[in-house]
Amino acid sequence: MRVRALVALGLVLAGMLAGCTSEAEKPDTAPPVESALLACPEQTDEAVDGGALPALSFECVGGGELDLGRAPGVPTVVNLWGSWCAPCREELPLLQQFADDAGDQVRVVGLISKDGIPQAESFAADAGVTFPSAYDAPGQLMAELGINALPYTAFIAADGTLVHSQLGPFASVDELRGLVAEHLGVQL
Repeated sequence: MRVRALVALGLVLAGMLAGCTSEAEKPDTAPPVESALLACPEQTDEAVDGGALPALSFECVGGGELDLGRAPGVPTVVNLWGSWCAPCREELPLLQQFADDAGDQVRVVGLISKDGIPQAESFAADAGVTFPSAYDAPGQLMAELGINALPYTAFIAADGTLVHSQLGPFASVDELRGLVAEHLGVQL
């Protein structure tokens, strides 16, 4: 009698576990979470003719695409960052402040490098960062540039020419404003 009860209990538990397993195998049906990161802005159709970053293209977390092989049409600051990067954690709020101050005069676009989207979005939300950011999980651009540390910032003229780059963080918004004035010719 006891053996039958244990076998019956085992069958009931197996059925319950099978039910849990089949539920777990179903695709995630939760509605997608909206990203706080903005969509990447439209770029021109004009291909960059030398002097630019490697012609790579990345999907943006908030929608759109960052295509480094096309001219942005507006002076642009591209910042490679990751939630795992301590200096990036200090620098990103400065970039957001600069982006807010610059308005349409200078674009700020991030490139999340060697990071997961959930981690990057969580950090961005905690830091109040909303400027557009594309996603480069394997760090393809870092490899092409031969860098192994972040942050890295590229200053790109409206025609797509790379006019300056900096490895390491900015100490202040004023420092970033000065570099933009010097290299992109935009006074803010």
